[in-house]
Amino acid sequence: MQLRVSKRSQARIRIAMQGPSGSGKTYSSLLLAYGLVGDWSKVAVIDTENQSADLYAHLGGYNVISLGAPYTPEKYLEAIQLCESAGMEAIVIDSLSHEWETLLDIHSNMPGNSFTNWGKITPRHNYLINKILSSTAHIIATVRSKQDYVLTEKNGKQVPEKVGMKGVQRDGLEYDFTIVFDVNIKHFVSASKDRTGMFVGLPDFRITPETGEMIRDWCLLSEPELHEEPRDFVEAINSCQSLDQLYRLYNENPNLQQLYKEEFVAKKSKLLTTPNFMSNGTHAH
Repeated sequence: MQLRVSKRSQARIRIAMQGPSGSGKTYSSLLLAYGLVGDWSKVAVIDTENQSADLYAHLGGYNVISLGAPYTPEKYLEAIQLCESAGMEAIVIDSLSHEWETLLDIHSNMPGNSFTNWGKITPRHNYLINKILSSTAHIIATVRSKQDYVLTEKNGKQVPEKVGMKGVQRDGLEYDFTIVFDVNIKHFVSASKDRTGMFVGLPDFRITPETGEMIRDWCLLSEPELHEEPRDFVEAINSCQSLDQLYRLYNENPNLQQLYKEEFVAKKSKLLTTPNFMSNGTHAH
């Protein structure tokens, strides 16, 4: 047992890609995976969507494992382990929703007390989540979302009311992922959770391999690149050429965040309104 200095060197990212059917979750996940590793032969898809992963074979020679029903956590575990043994560096789980739906179906058919039965189901789910978190590969998991409703009282009656989209998975799943991308039906994404800070506040954009490269660079960064003294910090802020550079500078200097808050906000606004900043959140090259 020993203390060590924290660092992100060689970190593996955990990304959830959440959206309705037809929003392009699989395609976007493949582009992300390729950007993360730069080699299609190091990308694997765990496919529960009736071989939908093969629809994008024209992108490159990635690998596919097809799972059949029932979609138990144990099958996912075995598939992840197979990918790791084969040296895969990025694994796309498409889709993680089938695992939860299978567990709900198993639970509903179990005899006895419902609450007690969850004590048998939950560990199986947790084993899979823990494997995802401890995997030696980057993990991108797609989650199908559907319209969510709540009951509200109108004219003395309880009526359902739409309250947005909700992922088909166990509540709280988003806490286990570093980034959660929400994909809309027009294939644009926004980050509802982003611990890297690179996608916070960005307008909706489309995933490209360059998005994966940005995340890969964040994972590989082990030492802060900027160590400016406070007197040089305004110049450092103004020299940032992209939002990811600005976010990196901000995150790596927590002791200066409040002191230079106005300068950070002003630079962010300037980057968002410059002519070479595309509407999809990328930069012209």
